[in-house]
Amino acid sequence: MPRKGAILPKPVIGDPNDPDGMAAYLNRYLDWLQINNYSKATIKGREHYPGVFIVWCDERSLKRPNEIIKPILERYQRHLYLHRKKDGEPLSFRNQHSHLVPVRAWFKWLTRQNHILYNPASELDLPRLEKRLPKHVLTQAEAETVLNQTDTNDALGIRDRAMLETLYSTGMRRMELIGLKLYDIDVDRGTVMIRQGKGKKDRMIPIGDRALAWIDKYLAEVRPELVAGIDDGVLYLTNLSEPFTPNRLTQLVRNYVQSAGIGKTGARHLFRHTMATLMLEHGADIHFIQEMLGHADVSTTQIYTQVSIRQLQEIHTATHPARLEKQQDKRPADNAEQGENEEQADELLSTLAAESEADPEPQG
Repeated sequence: MPRKGAILPKPVIGDPNDPDGMAAYLNRYLDWLQINNYSKATIKGREHYPGVFIVWCDERSLKRPNEIIKPILERYQRHLYLHRKKDGEPLSFRNQHSHLVPVRAWFKWLTRQNHILYNPASELDLPRLEKRLPKHVLTQAEAETVLNQTDTNDALGIRDRAMLETLYSTGMRRMELIGLKLYDIDVDRGTVMIRQGKGKKDRMIPIGDRALAWIDKYLAEVRPELVAGIDDGVLYLTNLSEPFTPNRLTQLVRNYVQSAGIGKTGARHLFRHTMATLMLEHGADIHFIQEMLGHADVSTTQIYTQVSIRQLQEIHTATHPARLEKQQDKRPADNAEQGENEEQADELLSTLAAESEADPEPQG
């Protein structure tokens, strides 16, 4: 999906009727992605960024993929570096990176499918990405302030509290929250099944008892009144008896953050970042947070570690601050291990920051 500030392509100028032209090969590539079950967001990004490249090539009379050599790709990379947006600002290195990765993936596909003899992008050096921490993370007190903005004497306020508690407890993405079904919540085991998350991967993660208590209240007192017609089992419904749209959910969360008056902004990533940060501060091991968030890797050099749901649940109970009964924080005693965990925590938070930049908040 194009990032905020990305170069917007003009309509592809190349001849789409030329079977060996770039436009034709891009269309074949997009068909291949669909056949191989890539997500809509991935396909959209892999259409947009090569489209920008094709326009750049067409302006230089480069019509076919077999005309592209590594020096040409390096010229395009320099073009991205020198490009200025409407406000005069350059593209960030992460944005430049986002333009180049799909182009490189396209040429890899062209080579593997034997449409071109060699891959001119195989040795293209991508910009090094800076490590950033999330811009806005709530403290425990601020998170509670936001949660308490909901009017729990009102039916929709109870629903909103249950939704916010779910986000805060699990750190799930907004699309994962929207997609929750009734049968995904296992109260007895204290878990939630996230189906077809990012990368079309399912994962089971713990959810806190306080969040479950609010979900139970919502299910008993509110949701039956919101159901109209055939019930397809979507957990959270709007006042129109429909599932939430991504933008509507974002605006709902943003409104509560603004009304809290804490001087911080954010919506879709705010509780995700907050959950990870607070659990890390309370001593959770990086691998458990990684499993909660659904990240395959914390960094390119770190091997992914599987953890059982029971272990993960124990860590969640011990380190997540939102619980019905207060417990003593359990912190690691070994200073050397704690130092290593803090270093890995920086990697995780940088990954979260990159995730937000890849999916910026809509304005307004």
